[in-house]
Amino acid sequence: MIYENKIAVVLKSDLKDWQKLNATAFLASAVGIKFPETHGRPFVNKSGSEYLPFLKLPVLVYSAETNEQLKRVLTRARERELHTGIYTTPLFATKNEEQNLEEISKETDESQDLAGIVIYGLNKKVDKAIDGLKFHL
Repeated sequence: MIYENKIAVVLKSDLKDWQKLNATAFLASAVGIKFPETHGRPFVNKSGSEYLPFLKLPVLVYSAETNEQLKRVLTRARERELHTGIYTTPLFATKNEEQNLEEISKETDESQDLAGIVIYGLNKKVDKAIDGLKFHL
């Protein structure tokens, strides 16, 4: 199946495994929260048990080797008017939403220490924003 839109997560390659998983989960969830059309219906098994729905779109995870590469992708995504979300390095030490909001508010676009980003939008535009990146291994 070919999807019109794409969800791409881009992570700094030098993060610890738990940080990569944590940031990916938060970033992907941001798309589902903001765009209800991206998630499907609840799953119901033969027993009648209901389970939470998934995102309808695949979440593709890419690796950025440097901070500059990550910032470049974010800039390109914003220039293409794609929907973006950020996960900054200080968020790995926070414990709740209030602390997250406080940490993000301390920095400008130029000074934030990005650990990862999510991009959502038309396939062609997302592909142009992430041009040159490789899938995360």
